[in-house]
Amino acid sequence: MKLSPKMIKALNDQVTLEASASNSYLAMASWCEVTGYQGAANYFYVQSDEERTHMLKIVHYLNSLGTITTIPATKATISSYKSLEVLINTALKNEQAVTKAIHNMVEIAQKEKDHSTYVFLEWFVNEQVQEETKFETILQKFDLLGRDKLGINEIDKFLATEATAPTDPAA
Repeated sequence: MKLSPKMIKALNDQVTLEASASNSYLAMASWCEVTGYQGAANYFYVQSDEERTHMLKIVHYLNSLGTITTIPATKATISSYKSLEVLINTALKNEQAVTKAIHNMVEIAQKEKDHSTYVFLEWFVNEQVQEETKFETILQKFDLLGRDKLGINEIDKFLATEATAPTDPAA
């Protein structure tokens, strides 16, 4: 099977997005750790690893089709945040951008009748629903538990439990 130049570019662009997301989450984890949010730090270290795994999935897919992947340099990430809530909002916006890019690739695959890539991308479509829902749920915790020190501490504890929760074996 041979991928079209348009699909190769879209998949390589996605490799860049996943690498950037991994670095962004690593920076978020670092900020959380230094700021005293150990639960959130652990959560974002796991998220960083997860994004790198997503990137590798695409790299291996391209390689399996005989296409050499373009491994990107990534831009410096934001390394400081006003609050944990701002950081979570930033993470949600990042995931929404990734979702948009994945949907774009699905459209390309449909237009080009590239059934193999379409099936490959289905996993990413489902994963993005989970990712966005996770961050929306965390943001709801600020309204439920509050934005005072006690509420934020409870959110940090929640993130600690999420960091150690079993991950999807299909990942």
